[in-house]
Amino acid sequence: MGERLKASVLLLIGDEAEIVTPHRGHTDPERVPVDRLVRETGIAREDLAGAELVAVVDDDGRLERFERA
Repeated sequence: MGERLKASVLLLIGDEAEIVTPHRGHTDPERVPVDRLVRETGIAREDLAGAELVAVVDDDGRLERFERA
């Protein structure tokens, strides 16, 4: 299993969410499909903006999975 990082959902833009982690700040957020976040965390779309998450990062630095914080 990869590294676990604190992650936050900044905002939703259409079908994507902007995610910040210690490695990707607000000036360069990671974009992730909203459907994926809903499926992996169980958090409803309308509650995602501002949500605190845990991101599991693989050995190559890719966001592998999201969990509720």
